[in-house]
Amino acid sequence: MKYDVIIIGSGFGGLACAHILSKAGKNVLVLERQAQPGGCIQSYPRQEMMFDTGLHYVGGLAEGQPINELFSELGLMHLPWHRLDPEGFDRVTICGETYSLAEGYDAFVDTLSAAFPEEREGLRQYVEMLRKIQELKTGDNLEPLHEAGAYDWLTTTIHNPRLVNILSGNAIKMELRRETLPLFTFAHGQNSYIQSSWRLKGDGNMIVRSLTDDITSHGGTIVCRAEVDELIEKDGHIQAARCRNGETYEGCLFISDVHPTLTFSWIHKSLVLKNIFRRRMSMLENTFGMFTASLVIRKDTLPYFNHNKFVYSRPDVWTFYDERDATGDIGGLMISCRVPEDGSSYTRQIDLMTPMPWSQCRQWEDTRLFRRSHAYKTWKEQVYDRCLALAETVIPDLGRAVETHYTSTPLTYRDYTLTPCGSAYGVRKDYHNLMITMLSPRTPIPNLLLTGQNLILHGLEGVAMTARYTCDAILQTNINKK
Repeated sequence: MKYDVIIIGSGFGGLACAHILSKAGKNVLVLERQAQPGGCIQSYPRQEMMFDTGLHYVGGLAEGQPINELFSELGLMHLPWHRLDPEGFDRVTICGETYSLAEGYDAFVDTLSAAFPEEREGLRQYVEMLRKIQELKTGDNLEPLHEAGAYDWLTTTIHNPRLVNILSGNAIKMELRRETLPLFTFAHGQNSYIQSSWRLKGDGNMIVRSLTDDITSHGGTIVCRAEVDELIEKDGHIQAARCRNGETYEGCLFISDVHPTLTFSWIHKSLVLKNIFRRRMSMLENTFGMFTASLVIRKDTLPYFNHNKFVYSRPDVWTFYDERDATGDIGGLMISCRVPEDGSSYTRQIDLMTPMPWSQCRQWEDTRLFRRSHAYKTWKEQVYDRCLALAETVIPDLGRAVETHYTSTPLTYRDYTLTPCGSAYGVRKDYHNLMITMLSPRTPIPNLLLTGQNLILHGLEGVAMTARYTCDAILQTNINKK
């Protein structure tokens, strides 16, 4: 059987593409190397509880907001979304002082202006910049925004260093790197959450099940434990995907939701891919990974809080993860609280997340899941203890409420997703060199396209938008279907 479209990888980008294309009438096949689909939006069971790997909150889901439109198209708005506190969906604590980030542009400005009255005009310019980026359409001139650095723009517009850090303090959901982060990436990562912020009342597998059920109802097929190890090219086009188990699947079009470096390594012989292009892909730098501690909280001990907490022990949120290389400290942390599903006012699950450079894991990079040393496990517990100590500065005695905990590192993500260095946000975008680091869905091979967080934007919003761009390249143009 020859499929219209074969999608490799079932992360959110792959499933979104499969949903859009199967709904449009394409005969779609999704190949996934793991035992279940979902990538970093899937959940995993421990002690009869489900834990999320990458999903924590989503922005812009209210009626009339852009992510609502995207998620409606993907059939996800029926899920039990829970709106976070409009008066402070995120609370940023820097060196013991806490500031609330309010929902809505005007409320956002008013709330922070109360603490920084001299910065009202700068805050107004900040939200106007967010509005401008939100209103951009495909085809608009993006160069002025792409070529601007986020840190430079913020420090030019906002003159109080503390406020710059507060505005950036909830951005652990991206790589805050002064030298490279584009303003475009920063703004897209912040804007929708100010519009409205939401948690899922349940685990990430609800999203996976909704997408996969729709895909199969549209006639699509999802095959798990199908690890692709070769894309077979003939006459400059991909003809088939060959899996490690020996199965071969023929298709007209192919979409990879896998890191570009790995994707192009599967093409062993090519008339199209030049060595200079392969070298360019292999030299792409990747964003940092994450250390995550998933806590099980004893029943009726910790009241649910309807916001995220971001806490820093140092004043500069743009450098704290670099400094840890030398000190071993945890300089910053995101704390996410699971919405109680039983109607209780107490939570049972808390996630602690902190950026982790690959250098922290490098001594174990040749090891694999379930085969790591006692030294690795001891190190993970030491990192957990430091995360817990910082979390207790905003949630006193949290440790006493913890029944048990589970930890993961960039090594864990690398082994499950094959992402180089366990990168949390894919290829590092560099505003100095966007032609190289912001990738197009199209590739030199006419019937091979890319999707996912490595291209334009990361996060659920960014990946959904990128999936739409990838699918538009198929549905709105006549790609050669040799």
